[in-house]
Amino acid sequence: QLQLVESGGGLVQPGGSLRLSCTASGFTLDYYTIGWFRQAPGKEREGVSCVRKSDGSTLYADSVKGRFTISRDNAKNTVYLQMNTLKPEDTAIYYCAARIGVIRRCMIPVLYDIWGQGTQVTVSS
Repeated sequence: QLQLVESGGGLVQPGGSLRLSCTASGFTLDYYTIGWFRQAPGKEREGVSCVRKSDGSTLYADSVKGRFTISRDNAKNTVYLQMNTLKPEDTAIYYCAARIGVIRRCMIPVLYDIWGQGTQVTVSS
């Protein structure tokens, strides 16, 4: 069974940091493009960041550039999202997703076919 499991969410004060993890089971992340997405209440799911399978190139949403960093550790079959200088507007459920091969426009949710269950991130004082 192909499965992604996110962890690392929680409650943090504005300006704080969290590191989310996305660990795969049943398949090897090396061959996949991985995306991080988030969904706040009443809003559509939006792309946060992604790392392509081909060359490891990354994309970031404008709202998180300079604050979030995506990375992958193939030995641990895990992709991370380091989130710094968190803001209340970053509050959402964060999901990771995978799609085998290369996705050029890797910030589009419908292009992915394996999803994790999500982890809640709340930024509040």
